[in-house]
Amino acid sequence: QLQLVESGGGLVQPGGSLRLSCAASGFTFDYYAVGWFRQAPGKEREGISCISSSGDSTDTADSVKGRFTISRDNGKNTVYLQLNSLKPEDTAVYVCAADRRPLWSRTCRRDDEYGYWGQGTQVTVSS
Repeated sequence: QLQLVESGGGLVQPGGSLRLSCAASGFTFDYYAVGWFRQAPGKEREGISCISSSGDSTDTADSVKGRFTISRDNGKNTVYLQLNSLKPEDTAVYVCAADRRPLWSRTCRRDDEYGYWGQGTQVTVSS
């Protein structure tokens, strides 16, 4: 049974940091590319960052580049998203998604690249 479970969200002040985790189970995680997406009220789903199955390649949206960093630890079946210098406009539900993909995809921030999605974790940035 393929599962993705996000954790690490919460309420932080502007300028603060969070580390989100996407824990996978039920499949051979090493073969799967993973993307992070966010959805805020009144806004379209935004592909934030993605990482290849090996972890060798990543792509990050310009809107968060320099502040957010994606990484993975295949030994722990987990992908992380480090959120630094958080702004109120970063407030959203953050969701991870995965799909089997042995090679790097330059379009890995598209939501149609993924067949499985987690439940999301809420990030709220407010004073």
